[in-house]
Amino acid sequence: MPETLPLCLAEAFLPHPPKAMGVAVSGGSDSMALLHLLHEFCTMRQIRLHAVTVDHRLRAESAAEARHVARVCAEIDVPHDTLVWNGWRGEGNLQGVARHARYHKMALWAQGYGIDTIATGHTADDQAETVLMRLARRSGVDGLSAISRRSLREGVTWVRPLLQARRKVLRSYLSGRGIGWIDDPSNDDAQYDRIKARNALELLAPLGIDADALGEVAANMTAARKALDWHSFLVSKQFVSLDAGAVLIEESGFNLEPDEVQRRLLIRAINWVSRGYYAPRRAALSNVMTALSKGQATTLNGCHIRRIATRIWVFREYNAVRDTEVAINELWDGRWQLSNDEALPEASDLRIRALGLEGLEQCVGWRASGRPHVVLKSTPGVWQGDRLVAAPLAGFAQNWQAKLHEEPDTFFATLLSH
Repeated sequence: MPETLPLCLAEAFLPHPPKAMGVAVSGGSDSMALLHLLHEFCTMRQIRLHAVTVDHRLRAESAAEARHVARVCAEIDVPHDTLVWNGWRGEGNLQGVARHARYHKMALWAQGYGIDTIATGHTADDQAETVLMRLARRSGVDGLSAISRRSLREGVTWVRPLLQARRKVLRSYLSGRGIGWIDDPSNDDAQYDRIKARNALELLAPLGIDADALGEVAANMTAARKALDWHSFLVSKQFVSLDAGAVLIEESGFNLEPDEVQRRLLIRAINWVSRGYYAPRRAALSNVMTALSKGQATTLNGCHIRRIATRIWVFREYNAVRDTEVAINELWDGRWQLSNDEALPEASDLRIRALGLEGLEQCVGWRASGRPHVVLKSTPGVWQGDRLVAAPLAGFAQNWQAKLHEEPDTFFATLLSH
């Protein structure tokens, strides 16, 4: 019932609500209901609320819809911004590419306002559709746990307070208050998997396979996932170390663990090194595990995975970064910050790029670093043209320091926060 909706928000945010919060609003019924519910919730608790709409420019009506959301926000005195994305190039999965861009743009927007929490209007219907789609993809525990009520991505906590509410309840709430919403015509387009799943649920309902049942499956899988994550975390604290931006796993301990725990450790290692969010395809990861069992090196998602001595190293693949070049005041590969405490009068012509073989040949003492040759190739160096000025990770510091932008301990945290 609509009167239970405020309880959903209380369960999601109390007893320690954020001081400021963002809310993603597309104009559809789910997000419009969330906007008005959050407005009441935040007003009562003096929480600063900002709304954001991402206009993907994929439909002619999208700009007008964003303006409509802006007007509604203005009426209830909620600051609103529209973020435009026009990055679709006709390659890959449209919905997947758009979703990634949406999260990225909203995360940057939130950081600009000092906001670390964004609420989205996912519902029990979205959860059921997601479980059904994951079943079609033969997903495991993680996939069938579907949409999390709370997750961490790009430095922002994403909260889905209405994940147990049905869409029809939200629409009843809006209708009872005379609040309209926009129906996206793509929600009736059966070319999309989500709409196929939505239509299939109507046929499956007589078997008891409905939103409530699939939501319970997701909850059960979430409990199983949390147990696996906790065990994987404990294993990582015992057998995993970090060095030069790479993840090192003691092979003897790794081999004693069940395949599922091995898989989870590799996923987190690959995502941490490559700054990825989604797990690699199960088949691709299976190939990596097979290669490791045979003592073979392999690559996946811009990472190089190989056995070196008694440990499995997961590090940046050189080919993934060999053309990456930035100024010395910029992040290299989105991970590394290089700095020098001394004044640099000629710093304007200094650049950061991977060492490669050319750079290692100029680091006569690289062996003293204790790091493998193949690992150092993909680490950052300071260059002046073709001359290597410094390579802090390869024993050629020259008063330069290389520091990961993300604290190393976040690797272990990711085992519990996805």
